[in-house]
Amino acid sequence: MKTAAEANTHQVILDSVADGVFTVDLEWRITSFNAAAERITGVKRAEALGRHCCDVFRASICETECALKGTHRTGRPVVNKAIYIVRADGERIPISISTAVLKDTQGRVIGGVETFRDLSQVEELRKELEGRYTFADLVGRSAAMQQLFELLPQVAVSASTALIEGESGTGKELVARAIHNLSPRSKRRFVALNCGALPDTLLESELFGYKAGAFTDARRDKPGRLAVADRGTLFLDEIGDVSPAMQTRLLRVLQERVFEPLGSVEPVPVDVRIVAATHRDLDEWVRAGKFREDLYYRINVVRLRLPPLRERREDIPLLIERFITRFNRVQNKDIAGVSDAALAILMAHAYPGNVRELENIIEHAFVLCRGGLIEPQHLPPALHGAAGKAPRRLKTGLTLAELEAIHISDALRRHRGNRAAAARELGINASTLFRKLKTLGIDGSSSPKVR
Repeated sequence: MKTAAEANTHQVILDSVADGVFTVDLEWRITSFNAAAERITGVKRAEALGRHCCDVFRASICETECALKGTHRTGRPVVNKAIYIVRADGERIPISISTAVLKDTQGRVIGGVETFRDLSQVEELRKELEGRYTFADLVGRSAAMQQLFELLPQVAVSASTALIEGESGTGKELVARAIHNLSPRSKRRFVALNCGALPDTLLESELFGYKAGAFTDARRDKPGRLAVADRGTLFLDEIGDVSPAMQTRLLRVLQERVFEPLGSVEPVPVDVRIVAATHRDLDEWVRAGKFREDLYYRINVVRLRLPPLRERREDIPLLIERFITRFNRVQNKDIAGVSDAALAILMAHAYPGNVRELENIIEHAFVLCRGGLIEPQHLPPALHGAAGKAPRRLKTGLTLAELEAIHISDALRRHRGNRAAAARELGINASTLFRKLKTLGIDGSSSPKVR
């Protein structure tokens, strides 16, 4: 039985700790609550004592994955688990928690103890950094994306036709929308058309429109995408898939700024900026005679390249945060992030589907993860070898050194083994890069071996 002096000393010690600390008995009622816990939660000690902890904290895991109950059940402590709580004033704040079993002097379990740290400042710093690495709806801290962010405002203010190159799923339409939104045409419409998804007859109708009576079911005039986008921007996705006949008609639009709807012989003038995109190597297609050279030079006035995700792995954590924030809002969930083990798997994946594939992976994880952090078991089985074959054979997760080796090897591969250029992209001295290559066992030309 504690004396009043001992209890007072115990409370003074707890109040001197910067982190929030509280203890519970076997019925999950709060038995102690320090000053930092008051400050972080906005709940006074007198109001907290004797209440169930879930009534005080209203945390994202209270109803489904209570960390204290998990520790009580398994005997294993939780360390620095990221969650959200709702303060007394209704503000939702991020915290990290650690839990342990509370025992008396005879070793009997009498409850539990939890410490927690306010991550609001860390969150503010994260938002500040995100602002530095975002542009319109695009996200990237890689050198390639930062260069693209610098170019986009200059491209946007010009009236020139732009060509965006990149694999499927890299975000070519996002770049096109950014160009439109930053341009003098931003008050007008942005109209998108996927040229590769339609046969010639439908593409012609969608692009140029038609007059009533042009064909059997044409009972009234229908404006095409060109007319709808007048004085705005027309985005022609997958222009490399357009047939030679349609290429000829597009060339006339670009050269003369007129078009003829189906069933009409009168040219219609149009003031539209064309932004085209393709996943194909148009240089090669021109040489092979599959794409008109004159049309190629018309659309290739300004050329932008979107690198595949495997060439900018440093952007993966930023993209993951962006998707988690969006899915939390859309699905009304409180997923705090991804665990180190899950992040290691996501960093090692090859991403043939690029950013779109990563987004689908995170959405899949949201279906299985009820709260807290996304763990490896929440990812699609093919990524961690539970079913199918993963792109790389992994252990339970990659170490920090292995992740660093992947990152350095990717930079070297992008710069074709040029160590000085790779060091500049990585933001380190060439001597530091040389030392890391030696320490990590990278020969400067091959990818790191991840087992």
